[in-house]
Amino acid sequence: MRLLTPQLHALLRANAITSLMCDGKGERFDPVPLVKLFNPASAATWIATELHEDCDTLFGLTDLGFGCPELGVFSLDEIASLQLPFGLAIERDLLFITDKPLSAWADMARRTGSILQAEFEFHRRAVTELPNPKDKGDG
Repeated sequence: MRLLTPQLHALLRANAITSLMCDGKGERFDPVPLVKLFNPASAATWIATELHEDCDTLFGLTDLGFGCPELGVFSLDEIASLQLPFGLAIERDLLFITDKPLSAWADMARRTGSILQAEFEFHRRAVTELPNPKDKGDG
């Protein structure tokens, strides 16, 4: 599987350009993550918001499964070239979508110890905040 579709590539590049422009103006840029990559044989997970001009360096949140997720850059080529057991490869979560900015992901992942636990917590909170259909009035 290609880890980045042309659309994701373009969106990640656009975020990187916007980030540079904001940095130049002294403004804060806190986009939502656009892609989640994961190791199906371990807890290693990466979520990315930007793709640098070299089209290899991603910026986002990295969690190698040791309980200390961190913001930084990582290599798409390096991740894609990992040889995993049983012929597995790093995969892209095709269902990943979020409305939370990267800073919220970083905060939650640090508090819970992993990106996966942060994702679980965001989903849990979203479900508990859903309106109860039984609460609707008849009139």
